[in-house]
Amino acid sequence: MSEYKIFANHAHLFPKNTKPNGDIDTLKSIMDECEIEGAVCFSPFWHQMDMYAHTTGQNPCEWVADALKNEPNLVGFGTIDFDRTDLKDQVKRIKDLGLYGIKIHPAAQEVNVAGKELFEVYEEAEKQGLFLSFHTGLHWHRIADYQMLLFDEVAYNFPKLRFSMEHMGGYSFFREALLVMNNNSRGEIDHVFAGWTSIAMEKDELGNTRRGAWSIADEELCDLIYQTGPKRSIFGLDTPYKDAKKIKESIERIKNLPISEEAKRGILGENLKEILFS
Repeated sequence: MSEYKIFANHAHLFPKNTKPNGDIDTLKSIMDECEIEGAVCFSPFWHQMDMYAHTTGQNPCEWVADALKNEPNLVGFGTIDFDRTDLKDQVKRIKDLGLYGIKIHPAAQEVNVAGKELFEVYEEAEKQGLFLSFHTGLHWHRIADYQMLLFDEVAYNFPKLRFSMEHMGGYSFFREALLVMNNNSRGEIDHVFAGWTSIAMEKDELGNTRRGAWSIADEELCDLIYQTGPKRSIFGLDTPYKDAKKIKESIERIKNLPISEEAKRGILGENLKEILFS
C-alpha cells in the first residue's frame, strides 16, 4: 500500500475500440498497478471522435460524462470545438454536465493561446469555476500560436482563472514556463500550476542519461518547488501514451526528490484535490 494517496491529472480517455489502450478499463488497470486512487480523465477532442465510424458526430463531453457517471474515483474534463461559434455555450454545457475543467491543446487544435476565440472560453470558464489544463511545449505546429509567454497574457487578463501548463514546456521552454508561474504568484489566489506530466529523463544508445524534448531534470524540478512553493505542482499520467512502467518510474522519481514531504504529497494528489474540490 502506497504511503501517498495519489490523485493524478491528465488521463486521456477514449471509447472502447478506438484508441489502443485508451479505454476506461485499461486506465483502471494501470491505476491499480500503480496504486493510484483517482484521476482526472480528459475527453477526446472533437476531431478524434470523428475519426471512428461508431463515434462520428458524438459530443465528446457528453460521452466522457456518461462514461464516468458510475466511477467515483474518476472525474472528467471536457473539450471545445473551435470550429463552432457557440464557444461560451460549450463551456456552460461542460459545467452543466458535471465536468470539472477543460483540456486545451493549442497545437493539436490549431488555435492561438491569446486569440479572440480562446479569450471567450477563458472568460466563461473563469465565471463557471472550471480548471483548464493546457498542453505546452513542442507539438509540431507553429510555435507562435503556443509559445510560453502567451500564457502570461492568459494569467494577466483572467486573474481568477486557474490553469495548469502540462509538461511545463518541456526541455526547450521550461524556464519560460517557470517565469510565467513566478510572474503570477502575488494574486488573490494561486492560479497558475505546473503539470508534472511526461517530463522524464531519457537514455541514449550508450545508456547515458540525456534530456529529451520533454525532459526536465531533477535539479530543475527542485528549483521549481523552491521558487513556487509546495502547492502549485500537480502530477499527470498521460495515458495511454505512457504505460504503467513509465508511470511507476515517475512516481518513484517524485518520491525520491530532495524536497519536503509536503511538496511530495501535494504533487501526488493533495494540490489537485484542493484545486478541484475546495
